[in-house]
Amino acid sequence: MLFISILLLIMVMAIPSLKTKISPMLFQRLSSIILIYAGALSFNALYIQSIGSGIGIYSGLFHVTFISQVLDIFIFIIGAIILIARPSIVNKKSNSIKENLQIEDNNYKNAIEYCLIVMFSTLGASLLISSADLISMYLSIELQSFGVYILTTLYKNSESATSAGLKYYLLGSLSSCFILLGSGLIYTFTGLTNFESIYSLLSVSNNNSIVQGLTLGFIFIFVGFLFKISAAPLHNWAPDVYDDSPTIVTIWLTVMPKISILIFLLEIYTHIGLFSNNYSGLEILDSLTRFYTENISNISNGSENIIIKNLLLISSLLSLIIGTVVGLAQSKIKRLLAYSTISHIGFILLALAINTEQSIDSFIFYIIQYTITNLNTFLIILALGYIINNSVLYNKGSEKDIRFISELKGQFFSNPLITLSLTLCLLSMAGTPPLMGFFSKQFVLYSAIEKGYYFMAILGILVSIISASYYLKIIRILHTDSAAVAEVKYTSTENLESESNISNFHSLLISILTLIILFFVLKPSILLKSTQLLSLSLFYN
Repeated sequence: MLFISILLLIMVMAIPSLKTKISPMLFQRLSSIILIYAGALSFNALYIQSIGSGIGIYSGLFHVTFISQVLDIFIFIIGAIILIARPSIVNKKSNSIKENLQIEDNNYKNAIEYCLIVMFSTLGASLLISSADLISMYLSIELQSFGVYILTTLYKNSESATSAGLKYYLLGSLSSCFILLGSGLIYTFTGLTNFESIYSLLSVSNNNSIVQGLTLGFIFIFVGFLFKISAAPLHNWAPDVYDDSPTIVTIWLTVMPKISILIFLLEIYTHIGLFSNNYSGLEILDSLTRFYTENISNISNGSENIIIKNLLLISSLLSLIIGTVVGLAQSKIKRLLAYSTISHIGFILLALAINTEQSIDSFIFYIIQYTITNLNTFLIILALGYIINNSVLYNKGSEKDIRFISELKGQFFSNPLITLSLTLCLLSMAGTPPLMGFFSKQFVLYSAIEKGYYFMAILGILVSIISASYYLKIIRILHTDSAAVAEVKYTSTENLESESNISNFHSLLISILTLIILFFVLKPSILLKSTQLLSLSLFYN
């Protein structure tokens, strides 16, 4: 349905008579309605009797399950929210008719391109979650990735955005090469592309060469996907790309690709049978030595479990350390949040590596709370950028975005409500009880302790305490009274006379997401039981 809607929108925009009648705001809202309707269709599909065990479609290229449908609904709603959050641009201050027409034309083109690319990327994310074949997996991740590459360079007059897009494209292409190499190795040694067939062959095969090829192939695939979610030590591209991209594009980078890739890795992880659950986290250093010293030709059905599991554990370990320590030295808001994202990825990968019912429950819950909190944080930063910088002209790129943390100084005294919402999100990301972020980290660490990963659990507690310092630094700057407050108030008063203030939709989205974070404290059982149900459906279907 989503693909047909995209084609119809492209056809409509090719008709000159209709093109002049559709405003950018109308196109954005129409695109959002399409995504919401696609989510409603996915919700309706949950009532199919056999959906629990899964339904194969398109000759087995995709496998629709209960968890894939629920996550499809989540992805479509998040995509619709991000589309609605993009503002319509006006410039009443300009007296030049020619300049106004040029700005309107540029904004129209950017709005149309932005909506179509977001919908294509959302379609790729949805297809990736349901992929059941190496071919559909690669095509889905490329459909999603190419959309994100184009988004980062959408505002062509911005040098920083162009630089970020080029860097992201080159490094993203490298990660795609790893995925393609891993897929090629698996096909070379097995002659199969369907995941179910590969799982069955792996479970019954005693041929050492086949096991060797499968292990190497899945290692390359996991490395490629870890690269795309900016997990350490494959994270170097993320801070630069996040900082140089426009904030509205950074929102998409931090949320959508990570949801689909992590859920896809979860489905591979729980079905492939390569991982042992009795492996203690205290043996990580010894296994890391074996990883480099063992001859790859001696891989057996026991040793490949340790290798791939260590890949996730080592990435989790480095993500927790690098994301926390390097984040302490950041003075730019989006670079700091990029390292914060790397630290959160460390917790998510730890939950994935443990691979128990409880850890997968915490894994899904962590993704949901991370998405809600991170989305609300960037929406608030985007809104403060509109207010502080008086006007946002997207045809000039991201020059009006907030870049430095110091720009937020004293905002509590001029915009108290939106500042309190940002404070709430930052406290949740820091893991302050009784907010969502605290429970997500607690569940992951409890799962680690229960399975004997004491070293990783202690490290997780330490990095949570340390990372709280840079969240508190932002909160302190937001609530710092200074001589600049009068100037900020004066600027905000000027903004009331222009149309650069945040829209009603933007304010409504921030309010809803903030209330979700608050209401979780009062009624946490709804979300917790839902994630537990998803975890059980993944293990027992």
